[in-house]
Parts: sequence; C-alpha cells; structure tokens
Amino acid sequence: MTAYEVNFDGLVGPTHNFGGLSFGNVASGAHGQQTSNPREAARQGLRKMKRLHDLGFRQAVLPPHERPDMGLLRQLGFHGNEAQILAQVAREAPHLLTAASSASPMWTANAATVSPSHDTQDGRVHFTPANLNAKLHRAREHQTTARVLRGIFADESRFAHHPALPGVSDFGDEGAANHTRLCATYDQPGVGFFVYGRDAADSRAPLPARFPARQTRQTCEAIARQHGLVPERVVLAQQNPDAVDAGVFHNDVIAVGNQNVLFYHEQAFLETSRTLQSLSEAMQGLGSELLPVCVPEAAVSLQDAVQSYLFNSQLLSRPEGGMLLLVPSECRSNPRVSAYLDELVSGPSPISDVLSMDLRESMKNGGGPACLRLRVVLTAAECEALSARVFLDDDLYRTLEDWIDRHYRDRLNPADLADPQLLRACREALDELSGILGLGAVYPFQQQVESAS
Repeated sequence: MTAYEVNFDGLVGPTHNFGGLSFGNVASGAHGQQTSNPREAARQGLRKMKRLHDLGFRQAVLPPHERPDMGLLRQLGFHGNEAQILAQVAREAPHLLTAASSASPMWTANAATVSPSHDTQDGRVHFTPANLNAKLHRAREHQTTARVLRGIFADESRFAHHPALPGVSDFGDEGAANHTRLCATYDQPGVGFFVYGRDAADSRAPLPARFPARQTRQTCEAIARQHGLVPERVVLAQQNPDAVDAGVFHNDVIAVGNQNVLFYHEQAFLETSRTLQSLSEAMQGLGSELLPVCVPEAAVSLQDAVQSYLFNSQLLSRPEGGMLLLVPSECRSNPRVSAYLDELVSGPSPISDVLSMDLRESMKNGGGPACLRLRVVLTAAECEALSARVFLDDDLYRTLEDWIDRHYRDRLNPADLADPQLLRACREALDELSGILGLGAVYPFQQQVESAS
C-alpha cells in the first residue's frame, strides 16, 4: 500500500508581529516589538511550500487563526464593542493585546500530535490538538485547530480526533515539535519517539535552571494511550536540561528524524546512549535499522545550533531516493554551521543534499522550517478522503499568492494591533480563505453569523 509523508504548512496570518512573547525562545525575545512585514512573511512560507511541491513532495496548507482573539479579551474582562475593547486593552494592558494578536498558529508543528494508521490499533489516523498551555498567546489555539483538523480529516472511518489534554501543568503539550516517527518506509509500522522536558510525577528528575521545560512525560504517555500505539513501538526520552537553558524550548530545535534517520546534536538528550539503544531495539523489532547522525559539540556548538536553527530543518526523503535537508538561510550565514553542512553531504551520510531558504520573518519570531509544518503520513486512499482543497498545486499557489497580496499589510507596528480595521481585514481575508480551501465555518466570527441567521 502506497503511503506519503504530507507536510501541512501553516499560512502566516495577517497579524504577524514580533511580540517577544515566548520566554525560553531566544530569537523571539531578541526581536520583540520590532516592525514586521506580514505580507513578506506569508510569501516566504508559501514559497517554501511551492519549492517542495516542485521537487515532488506532497505539500498541503493549514489556514491562519482569527486574530486579534476577541474572545480571549472578553474572557479577561474587557467590555464594549470591538473597537472599544481594542482601545481599552491597548491603553491599559498592551501586552494582552499583543498576546491576543499573535500569529503563532503559523507554527503548525505545535498544532497537534499525529499517529498514522499503520501505527494505531484501530487502523485510523489519530489527531490530538496540543493544549499549548505554557503560553497565554497559544493556549486557545487548540479550539480552532480542532475545528480545522475535523473539517479536513472528516471521514470518521479513517480519522480519529481526540480533545486536547487538560490544560494544567502536569499535561503541558507542545504538539509534534516533541514527537518524531521513525520507520523503514512510510507504508510500514513505525516507532513513536516522544521527547519531554520534565517529569511531573518525579520531583527528583533534573530540570533546566534558566528556562521552563514545557512538555511533560505524562503528556507523551497520555497521547500514546489515546492513539492506541503499541507500547513496544513507543520510546520516551528527556531533553538535556542544559539544552533547554540554551534556548532549546522544543525538541525540534535540537533534533529531526525521518524514516530510519535521526539527525541530532550531541547534547540533545539527557541520556543519549540509553535513548539510542531504546530506539535501535524498537526499530529492530520492526525489521529495520536506526541510522543516527550525531552532530558533535566540537563541530557545531549548542549556541550555534540555536542561533542557526540547524535542527529546526526539514529532513525529507526524495521521491527519486536520498534525503534532503531543508535549512533556514541562517545556517549558511553561520560559517561553522555552513562548513559542517558541506562536510555532511560530502561524506558517507544518508543526507545527500542541503537546500537553504529565506524564512527570516518567521525566524525572527523563533520559528524555522520545521516549526512551519505538521507532518501527516497518509495512504493514497486517505489522501483521497480529505474533505477540503488543501493540497498545494500550481493553481492553488497562484490563488494564495494573490490572496496574500490583496489582504496583507507590508508593515505592522505594535500600535497597529489596536486598529479595528486590522481586525476587519483579517476576518475578510479568512472568510475568503475558508471558501478557497473549502473548510466551511471554522472561525468564531463565521459561527456567530451562522447562529444569528
């Protein structure tokens, strides 16, 4: 049975701004309150999708969320019409306006954790939206994410949708950014590799000293149970606390895997030898061999890895064979990282080619190529069963390019977030987009209109 890894990239939203909201994300903090360019940000992300489509990869899109999040502001006690609420928040609590306006749903690696049908006991693809409860600006995303995923993957005989885990610290869930599926080929069973930052049930476990560890072991265990994964094909590992303190807020900032290859930094995991042994044994149980590619600290320091986002890259199996590593252009701007990449592809490595792309608007907010995509392994029949027009082709690319040019600003300052016209423009754009993608009424403002009529 033919199966594909489909990359569902998030379209950057019209309110893309540099809020500096994510403590522990070094790039986010460094660029806070700078002027952003939403139009160019969306174009950069769309160009990445098109490049991969042109190279023969299966590429799909996920829509932005409605922003500013007026429901959040009302929940926090602000009253009046929408213009009055925006003015009041801007005056009294501008940090809350920034949080309510964040375009962070663009980073769909955090949207959900996904297990393909080859791995689950009921033979369906399973989705669990991430609660993202570590950050106010992300903690409500799972509501819209769940509606979007249900709208796209609507066939209940093929797709199973779970509610987000309880929004408490013991079940902090950051989605697929801390989950990697390893396998021989996409149409065979695989190993679910879950990485967590802390064990909420073990007060003796080591923790980072500077930045918070967001994902818990209990979250990983709960999702594995929800999805009906075979215990022998599940491996859990803890992040190295020193890496978290260096700015590795998610595992996908320090490691990336694809099929039977795990590309990781020497300091990625707390117990590297035990982690590799567990992964190797699980892969051997499936008749496959793990191919670990370790990047030593001597070649690329932890600081260089975080600055360049070397590991927040996409590791892709080319249709014609070999693996491609798609990296942000910052990797080529860093001489040490660039030299390592040249050595990597010239040696006996399963990674045969490197492609760099400009994603600077996303990178300034702390999200690279891997942050922008949710990987979903689908069979050919499951691809056919999707209920929306989300697979990228030349026609959809041109339509989205035109849509961005008509609806997005090319300059956005923090003060602009209080402009009621920005809210109206965002809704107009999303209403048109949901029609383009055939999603139906997935946004709160659309549902309010439907209920009123």
